[in-house]
Amino acid sequence: MNSKVLIISPYFAPSNAADTHRIRMSLPYFAQHGWDAEVVIVNQKHSELMKDELLKQSIPADIKIHEVSAFNKKWTTKFGLGSLALRSMWFYKQKVDQLLKAQQYDLIYFSTTQFPLCILGAYWKKRFGIPYVIDMQDPWHSNYYRDKPKNQRPPKYWFSYRLNKYLEPLAMKHVDGLISVSAAYLSVLQTRYARIARIPSSVITFGVLETDFTIAKSNTQLFKELLNPGKVNVVYVGRGGADMQTALSLLFEALQKGLQEEPGLFKQLHFYFIGTSYAPSGQGLPTILPIAKKYQVQDHVTEITDRISFYHTLLSLQQADALFIPGSDDPQYTASKIYPYLLSKKPLLAIFNQNSSAIDVINGCTTNATLINFSDQDIGNRLSAVLTDWANRSLAPLQLTPHIKKYSAAHIALRQTELFNKAIHQR
Repeated sequence: MNSKVLIISPYFAPSNAADTHRIRMSLPYFAQHGWDAEVVIVNQKHSELMKDELLKQSIPADIKIHEVSAFNKKWTTKFGLGSLALRSMWFYKQKVDQLLKAQQYDLIYFSTTQFPLCILGAYWKKRFGIPYVIDMQDPWHSNYYRDKPKNQRPPKYWFSYRLNKYLEPLAMKHVDGLISVSAAYLSVLQTRYARIARIPSSVITFGVLETDFTIAKSNTQLFKELLNPGKVNVVYVGRGGADMQTALSLLFEALQKGLQEEPGLFKQLHFYFIGTSYAPSGQGLPTILPIAKKYQVQDHVTEITDRISFYHTLLSLQQADALFIPGSDDPQYTASKIYPYLLSKKPLLAIFNQNSSAIDVINGCTTNATLINFSDQDIGNRLSAVLTDWANRSLAPLQLTPHIKKYSAAHIALRQTELFNKAIHQR
């Protein structure tokens, strides 16, 4: 008989939030690894994020999904409380209390970046004796922005920093297991909380569900063409931000040099940065284009701040001539977007902090990606060589190694359930 896990995932298909995809991709495989899953989500009307109805096609029909409500953002923002975690916390408590009274669950799994909800794990553990696991898809309480200028900090940083500093210890004091996309995140938590070293933990990166590529291709007609077929289109789909300035500056400096020395050749290149802002549609502020303007290459760069749907993203990667991934200057950063980029099998250029875990992933999964880190020697000439090849339409497909199978959704689900088993049997 399978064990039973109750998953807390406020954002869920069809919401196209980054933290929906971890659990969405694993759901088809949990049962075969001995775990029956149910998911508690927030009603879609409370999410302003872009919806992608096609995401529902990847959810197994037999997965039981429970919905909770949330306070209306129109009213809570008057008090500075806009996050979905804070708006839905009371409703989560009420709903999950009912579920835990009515039936037996073996584990509660928080798969979300709406971290304040995780304090409910300690409450449910005390009241019902059920262990809980937290998935650290991002840092929760982070010092990264403390020394940054105000204009580079996230909105409401003052409030969120202090709230997270208070709430994180409440959840970590009783958590029974941790999953993290980065070893660095676990290291920070082990430094802060001695007990973390004594509970099961595992570094499990994001993965990829190959079925998603089939869904994208079979629905091509639904999506607007974003690229210029007359150019060599280099595409990045994902967030922007000040922490990517180093990587982008290196790229645009090399592009500027190429346009100055061989304008006829380099004008063939056009870079697309798509979905760079988390702001509501039409309200995002460019973070890539200002850097392009600094290097006077803005005519060869298009930034689309509005997010696009998940399957539109996969299709855009497949339609590109080449792909680019700018890494953060935060060494803990690991890009969840790596795996769809790899499976698109397009020529790939990535620039990362030398301590990012993304470097080992890319090196292990490919034989011919161009991977540059901030400490490399002769970066300018290396970038110029890549851009010259691309401008000349020398576009060799990306070669993958068998190591890529470690990042399949099936394997990721297996590793998650292995951690679940440890978490419920440790006590």
